[in-house]
Amino acid sequence: MAPHHMNMDWILKDLATSVPQTRHVVVLSSDGLSIAEFSAITGAGGGSEAGDRLAAACAGLQSLAAAIGTEFPHGDGRMRLVVIEIDGGFFYLMAAGQGAYLAVLADEGVDAGLMGQRMRDLVARIGEHLSSAPRSSGPVA
Repeated sequence: MAPHHMNMDWILKDLATSVPQTRHVVVLSSDGLSIAEFSAITGAGGGSEAGDRLAAACAGLQSLAAAIGTEFPHGDGRMRLVVIEIDGGFFYLMAAGQGAYLAVLADEGVDAGLMGQRMRDLVARIGEHLSSAPRSSGPVA
């Protein structure tokens, strides 16, 4: 987890345990790097290969959503929510602050309405803490 971010383990655990059938919760940057995570399967946070894979895959989804957003010329073109239903479960990706996203994997029995509400609540409560400043390619001042 990046040092400039608050410790989010407790709040990700709260989301994962308050919505039955949740498997994994990840907070990621817009460039696909995992900032924080919690696995309901292992009961642990941070640093798993699954979290890194989900974060990287989300970068591609954000790019796809941006391309589709150009079809709506009166909108701002920013992705707010992506839901993918897969045989066996669901994947949710929600914008969660400037340059940050909240991703959740859940089994097929998940209550989609409850998941959406809990994700929105989490983003509303700590959205400013989920913001991720863009990485600089130049020298650090």
